[in-house]
Amino acid sequence: MAGHSKWANIKHRKGAQDKKRSKIFTKIIKEIAVAIKENNSNGDPDTNPALRNAIANARGVNMPKDNIDRAIKKATGTDADNYEQMSFEGYGPHGIAIFVECMTNNTNRTVANVRSIFNKNNGSLGTNGSLEFIFERKGVFTIEKSNLNWDMDDLQLELIEAGATDFEDEEDIFVIYSAFTEFGSMNNKLEELKIEVQNAELQRIPLSTSKLELEQAKDILKIIDAFEEDDDVQNVFHNLELTDDLLELLA
Repeated sequence: MAGHSKWANIKHRKGAQDKKRSKIFTKIIKEIAVAIKENNSNGDPDTNPALRNAIANARGVNMPKDNIDRAIKKATGTDADNYEQMSFEGYGPHGIAIFVECMTNNTNRTVANVRSIFNKNNGSLGTNGSLEFIFERKGVFTIEKSNLNWDMDDLQLELIEAGATDFEDEEDIFVIYSAFTEFGSMNNKLEELKIEVQNAELQRIPLSTSKLELEQAKDILKIIDAFEEDDDVQNVFHNLELTDDLLELLA
């Protein structure tokens, strides 16, 4: 996981300045819709932990309260969108593994778009399960350090008892990792400690990374950007090693 927080910090800063904020909001709205659907149209965040987490993520990207309320109202209504979660595994150029998570109301469109992005960028779509040996699913909690009023050693001890497995301290953010099975309990612990989470989600963390020359790495950034620009794509994970040259390019 070494260096993963550097990628998280870059995404955090880019997200704060991202002109395509509508894409970020669309992602959150889908999270809200799925959270409500999977809890039998329960639009009460007090009794729907998944919805509570989605609302926290919405606030973390400064989504207006009116937008959040409209998303909840629509998702609990009779005209709610019916989203399905899908995932795709494959390889980008130069053998870099790429895992794409989608949320869609049109599976045929999503499959066609994902396959097209792989093909147009010298990649190849694989079969589900083909990358299981490369990625490990973990809970990842991103906190702005300016919101922390804790002694860091004391905080880490508290969180380890709740299931935290690792921490990374990178510039203006603090990242907490938990096992996939401890995601809910870690969320509850952070709420109990009244720690404001900027983002909480399940991510696929590479168990090992592959290093490329800068020009080759740019090809990976291109295909990642192509996926992230697609409206059906929620998350893109990869095992590209973030070298100093690449970090400088992204900064």
